[in-house]
Formats: sequence, structure tokens, C-alpha cells
Amino acid sequence: MKKLLAQAYLWLLLILLYAPIIIIAIFSFTESKVLGNWTGFSTRLYQNLFSGGVNNSLISAIENTIFIAIVAATLSTMLGSVAAIGIHNMHGKNKKVISFLNDIPMLNPDIITGISLFILFVALGISQGYITVILAHITFCTPYVVLSVLPRLKQMNPNEYEAALDLGATPFQALRKVIMPEIKGGMISGWILSFTLSIDDFAVTLFTKGNEGLETLSTYIYADARKGGLTPELRALMTIIFVTVLVLLIIINVRTAKAQKKQAK
Repeated sequence: MKKLLAQAYLWLLLILLYAPIIIIAIFSFTESKVLGNWTGFSTRLYQNLFSGGVNNSLISAIENTIFIAIVAATLSTMLGSVAAIGIHNMHGKNKKVISFLNDIPMLNPDIITGISLFILFVALGISQGYITVILAHITFCTPYVVLSVLPRLKQMNPNEYEAALDLGATPFQALRKVIMPEIKGGMISGWILSFTLSIDDFAVTLFTKGNEGLETLSTYIYADARKGGLTPELRALMTIIFVTVLVLLIIINVRTAKAQKKQAK
């Protein structure tokens, strides 16, 4: 009976989580402007999305979101990987303190992070826009990269780096040819996670985008909902984003499973 109740509880949670996404995906294949009103199968919303049949502000928001996510994810991966290597080579109390400080941005509520960064940028006199949003996204994405890379470093044989130095490699060459290949899987996972977090973020972006008209997808949807409804093409866009993220997660899991099998052999 306990097993049956546990399975029923799990399925209930899964249904509550994925039912709204499935409903949006289903109604992305109809032209109705109202979600829940089926007017026949149609791919018009997808055609409008890719043929410029939507307003320029939505296209601009999509472009801004992708650009910010790519830049923030790339820089976060670089900084997080270097930070992970530094933390891995620390010992004792210093390592525990830095690891604890790295966890704070992940545990901190987004609204607190957004307000804190907003006050910081105002105090420093930095005009808000692309730069402040990218800096803010790097701030909360980098700790996730650190957590993605650290397990790879722990699995690595520490003697390989020292052997490369003994054979005449410079520290940078040893980093590039010995450490980087070992942590590449963690870096890729960290980049994808950072990219997803950046696209998904709303609270931090809202507080750091300023009043210059910069809109990302999340802030555009918020503004669009306040007007009394959502642009129908957003249903198609949300479906594409969900499928893309799902495919990326499947690829990561398959790669991880293959890597674990190779290590087991």
C-alpha cells in the first residue's frame, strides 16, 4: 500500500508539473488567440514566428534573450571553470569558506539578488542596460558552473598535471592539454545549465535592465500579460524552447551514461 501511494504521489506531481506545458504545446497548433479554444489544427503560429508575422518587440526580446544567454553562459563557464580549479586545489578551512560563499548565490532568492545588484549598479553609477544584465546573469550562473566542474576535478588523477609539468609543459599548456579535456564534460553541462538559467530568469533581469527599453523574453511576457492577454505566438515559442531544452538534457544524460560505462570498463 505504501508503494502504491508513493507511486500515485509521484505521478500526481509529474502531472501537475507537465500538464500546463503539454496544454500549451497542444494549443500551439491552433490559430485561436485564446488558450483553451481549439479552432482546428494549424501551424500558423509557428509560421508567424519564423516568417516575421509577429510584432518587432517580440522578435527583439527573443534576440536579446539569446544574445544575453550566450554571452553570460560563455563567460560564466570560463570564470566558473577557473574558480573550480582554484577551489579544488585549496585545503582546509579556506576551501570550506570559499565553497560556502559559492553556494550563497544559489540559495539566495532571486529577488534579493536582483535588488542587491540594482543598488550596487546605482551606487557605482553604472547605467543599466545590456552590460548590467549580462553582469547580473554571470553573477548567478557562475556558481552552477563551479558545481558542475568540481566533480570532474575530483575524479581526475592529480598526478597527470604534475607529470605534464615534469615533462616540460608550462602551467598553461598543462591546463589546456591535461585539465581541460578532463573537465570538458562538466564545462559543457555548466554552459547548458547557465544558458537555461539565463533564458529563464525574470526577477534579476527586471531589476537590472533599466529604463532604456531593453526587454528579454521573460520581461516581455510579464508586460504582455499585464495588458490582459498573451501573444498567441508565445505558445509556439514556449513549445520550441521546451523541446530544445529537453533534447539537450537527453544528450547530456546519454553522454554521461556512456562516459560512466567507459570508466567502469
